Amino acid sequence: MKWIDHVNYIKISPPNDFSFPACINFFHRTDQEILYRIKDDTLYKLFKIEEQPILCKISEQATMIKIDFPIYQPTANEKEKIVQYLVEWFDLSRDLQSFYEMAEQDKILQPIVEKYRGLRLIGIPCLFEALVWAIIGQQINLSFAYTLKQRFVETFGEQLYVEGESYWLFPTPAKIAEMQVEDLRMLQFSERKAEYTIAIAKSIVNGDLTKKLLRQQGDYSAIKKYLMTIRGIGAWTADYVLMRCLQEPSAFPLADVGLHNALKIQLSLAQKPTIEEINDYAKQWEGWQAYATFYLWRSLYEAI
Repeated sequence: MKWIDHVNYIKISPPNDFSFPACINFFHRTDQEILYRIKDDTLYKLFKIEEQPILCKISEQATMIKIDFPIYQPTANEKEKIVQYLVEWFDLSRDLQSFYEMAEQDKILQPIVEKYRGLRLIGIPCLFEALVWAIIGQQINLSFAYTLKQRFVETFGEQLYVEGESYWLFPTPAKIAEMQVEDLRMLQFSERKAEYTIAIAKSIVNGDLTKKLLRQQGDYSAIKKYLMTIRGIGAWTADYVLMRCLQEPSAFPLADVGLHNALKIQLSLAQKPTIEEINDYAKQWEGWQAYATFYLWRSLYEAI
């Protein structure tokens, strides 16, 4: 990914079929998110690299992605890591030409893709964050999931206070590995979710669970199978993590309620489609199921 270091700020040259406004609009879908802030179409995100907190101000300037550093000028190595994160976060390495060619011939995707073209699959580059967020979201509504996430971050994460605003870092696996189930139960985690979260934190701290290890399992099916051997991770959670963290384009969370609702709305159905019907609709999406799902999720936020 091409980027330019201007000393006081950096610029990333995005790929074709990337729209910064389309991505920012997706971030606007909830006001409950605690891990970033949006002000005047500018995204503020806190990083921590080798114990150094770095606040980034991310905006668009003449089709380039511009990253300013309001409180601390990072080193060249720190800038490199920030760029790597942003490339994953916005899926900037992906060539979407074949996805758009497929979608333009698909009756479900065509109107959505036309409306939101340039939207990238917004990832969750941190494996621990992706796994915990997926576990938090199991079998509860999205609003309550965000409430639990906020409590989790504010209780165990780190805060940077700048000019009257709080910026938060997701809790580290090392921090959560030291917790007891009761510590998470106090936040209204179920006992099972608390157990899963702590166990996964310990696995990551011990080096038994990493993105590198997951990718070494082989293809999408092999990684999904491996993830599902971990207590607390079923098919939906595995696909969600494959989609949002490993950015596997074939990941397809078939049981996802948002996916079902979006299809019901797009097809003007009287009731949600069955799994068999969804598989039938998705025959054309082979290799791009994750992007199809993400665009369908986006369609749920029509007012944005």
